[in-house]
Amino acid sequence: MSKHILAIDQGTTSTRAIIFGADMQIVSVGQKEFTQHFPASGWVEHDPEEIWHTVLWAVKEALKGANLEAADIGAAGITNQRETVVIWDRATGKPVHNAIVWQDRRTAVMCRKLKAAGVESKFSKKTGLLLDPYFSGTKIAWLLDKVPGLRKRAERGELAAGTIDTFLIWRLTGGQAHATDATNASRTLIYNIAENAWDNELLDILRIPRSLLPRVEDCAAEFGSIDKALFGAEIPILGVAGDQQAATIGQACFEPGMIKSTYGTGCFAVLNTGTEMVRSKNKLLTTIAYRLNGETTYALEGSIFIAGAAVQWLRDGAKMISKAADAGDLAAQADSTQTIYFVPAFVGLGAPHWDADARGAIFGLTRNSGPAEFARATLESVAFQTRDLLDAMHKDWKAGDTKTVLRVDGGMVASDWTMQRLADILDAPVDRPRILETTALGAAWLAGSKAGFWPGKDGFAQKWALENRFQPTMTQSDRRKAIAGWRDAVRRTLT
Repeated sequence: MSKHILAIDQGTTSTRAIIFGADMQIVSVGQKEFTQHFPASGWVEHDPEEIWHTVLWAVKEALKGANLEAADIGAAGITNQRETVVIWDRATGKPVHNAIVWQDRRTAVMCRKLKAAGVESKFSKKTGLLLDPYFSGTKIAWLLDKVPGLRKRAERGELAAGTIDTFLIWRLTGGQAHATDATNASRTLIYNIAENAWDNELLDILRIPRSLLPRVEDCAAEFGSIDKALFGAEIPILGVAGDQQAATIGQACFEPGMIKSTYGTGCFAVLNTGTEMVRSKNKLLTTIAYRLNGETTYALEGSIFIAGAAVQWLRDGAKMISKAADAGDLAAQADSTQTIYFVPAFVGLGAPHWDADARGAIFGLTRNSGPAEFARATLESVAFQTRDLLDAMHKDWKAGDTKTVLRVDGGMVASDWTMQRLADILDAPVDRPRILETTALGAAWLAGSKAGFWPGKDGFAQKWALENRFQPTMTQSDRRKAIAGWRDAVRRTLT
């Protein structure tokens, strides 16, 4: 059997299919963007059918680029944008509504009502999460309440629900498998991360029928096989993880205390806490990092909703750059005498603030402010937000150990200027790996190790390779001044 591994990386703005060879190096990539829908202020949707077609296209493109047939692929792994929810018809496989994306804020009122009812502590204790529109549970409840006839159909068992991985598994297996993994389940607000099971009490509070939900597997497990009719041969799906957990795995953050931060549409920092389920006192999330061989490893996570999306705004909304890669070069040209802060709260602020109603704001503009200053403020906002997350993590995890090496990945980390600024603001080394596609690599490792083609955790960790380490060069006084200005800007932005 071939030792090539296929990773399907279904993200927020595009879908990628990446084929890895037996040496765990990338052989080929297929990528296709898809449409973002904004039907109302603060609402974000995706067309699941369009996502499905991007998956088919990307896999075929990757196979073509590698000059391989489906029969040459030994196993497949899936990683996905988390919390985004789809409900579909079990008989036809057709979605009954657009997917509600993780960024969507339409359930903010529902969350406030649940908080007022005094039930947030139940959700937090069982799921490690906060009552926020970010998570899947209230999105499912909204669909059942607002789409005519949907609740009755769900109660009759006619419908299936799940995060994007679950929808893709259903489609890829021809409706033979309704499954997810523990990491994606842990982001739904209805999964008990201590008991590793859907929680009946939380389901009752949100009025979600248990029959809607998939079975939950380890991250490396037998999820079903890709239908031969799709690509010409069956391919076993042996690995699944939500994108941030997959990146944690791909960065080989297997030891407690290791931190990775992914800079994509949003920014997500994950701290491995081992078998200890740390309860945050600083508004971080307690979540499942991965579950292998029935053993759960937990993590603290800080979620920033807008990171790369702010650069996209700079390109598409403000039209100050023609392509995202130009942001770093433009920022380097900024006037050093100007101090501008951009708080990119387009869809509210995530950790450690959790203000669903906050909106974006810019402070410190002068008549001399131009595209270069906007670019610098945009990129710096990501560094400042990361600093807020790591400060909170250090308070929760072994207080006093404040020196951290941060492993980074995602599209934004290709910019040397941005990574140097990140190291300066954090006052900590920032490590960029040779393989930046760590999310796909994590999914591929889950599948490859389950198939017996790739090494276990220790062997995989030994192959992690550094491309560049960025060391802080900013003075302490400049750093303190910059952080104080940022925190003042955030204070003014919070509702």
